Amino acid sequence: MAITPELQHTVGKTAGFSGTSLHTGEKVSLKLHPAPADHGIKFKRKDLQDEPTIDVTIDNLKTVERATTLGEGAVRVHTVEHVLSALSAMGVDNAIVEMDANEPPIGDGSAQPYVDLIKKAGVTAQEQPRKFFNVREPMHVESKTGALLVLLPDDTFRISCTQAGPNNRFAQFLSTEITPAIFEREIAPARTFVYYEDVQPLMEKNLIKGGSLENAIVVRGEAVLSKEPLRFADEFVRHKILDIIGDLALVGRRIRGHVVAVKPGHAVNAELARALAREQARRGAMSAPRAVPIGDGGLDTDEVMKILPHRYPFLMVDRVIGFESENKITAVKSITINEPFFQGHFPGHPVMPGVMQVEAMAQVASLLLFKLAKTTSRIGYFMSADSVKFRKPVLPGDTMFIHAELTKSRGERLAKAKCHCVVNDAVVSEGELMFMFLDK
Repeated sequence: MAITPELQHTVGKTAGFSGTSLHTGEKVSLKLHPAPADHGIKFKRKDLQDEPTIDVTIDNLKTVERATTLGEGAVRVHTVEHVLSALSAMGVDNAIVEMDANEPPIGDGSAQPYVDLIKKAGVTAQEQPRKFFNVREPMHVESKTGALLVLLPDDTFRISCTQAGPNNRFAQFLSTEITPAIFEREIAPARTFVYYEDVQPLMEKNLIKGGSLENAIVVRGEAVLSKEPLRFADEFVRHKILDIIGDLALVGRRIRGHVVAVKPGHAVNAELARALAREQARRGAMSAPRAVPIGDGGLDTDEVMKILPHRYPFLMVDRVIGFESENKITAVKSITINEPFFQGHFPGHPVMPGVMQVEAMAQVASLLLFKLAKTTSRIGYFMSADSVKFRKPVLPGDTMFIHAELTKSRGERLAKAKCHCVVNDAVVSEGELMFMFLDK
């Protein structure tokens, strides 16, 4: 079942199976249906009037009591982490999960039944590109119970997990990349487990009504109670990785990053998913336009050079994207390896000097001020820079969007502007700059 990594995928045809749900103990039939690109994963409650659906998003997470529950309005679906884990890891981006009860079948307590179902349905590539969350800097969440999840930059999706029970019983560790083949072979067969001392409290909460040694492992002291022997010596940590994949599917994007987890659980997994969703929303809010028009509102390179006296190698503006109202401007500079400053800053590790970013901000602010003054008969001299911060390195191949906003002006000679540079939707530098304009 080949997967084209950069494209969205759905199931090739409808396929289903039936079984018993873990917590409610109800009989349930589940079907996977194909869905169009950008549809995402949705649960459909066929047993309810009008067959309502629930989008798989972190915003619809309701509870994490021993399982993951999603809901919209009064409609709920419980214990969805195993089916979501299988869909995510096996490369399915868009599908309708139809059920005639509020909880999927537990099967044997692992994700293997869902992997088998996905393989039966097949996986088909779609024309739209996948949406990714690229981890750019370390992130972490932790709980009062000692659970810790750290997310690090990586070119792939990898999970390194340490699992330990009460009094650190059955401490286990596993680190693995998550691909469809690895998931099917190493993660999906791992079954859910419960500690004996937790069974009675769960029953008192009306949970695990469908639980048995056929679909769960019970740990009592140093003994393991199960219908069959452990499938892996470290089966517990593998199931924890399975749950992490399912809970992070609520982000709605493919993660390129390395999750380092210590004593994870649904609650802390959900907190990491929320943190990723917040970061993605922040990036979206700061996202600069990618289309660079030449028409009204912008300035092409020739027009920029008619206004600014700078020339190669000190011209730091390729094009003005546009002016917003009378006091804001956005411009763009493509950073290539051919920039002369990379020869010495630094050989073998080229990084754009911070002072050149400040110079770019100054030139863009000057363009705004020249436009307001409606004259190019003066030269703008850089007087001061306050509150300058360099937040991230700018590297060859980056496209830097430069924003400037006029905040103060004194006559036609002095002006102050607040500026910042953005690369890949993240602020890389900022500062408040002051200028004096003198006649040529």
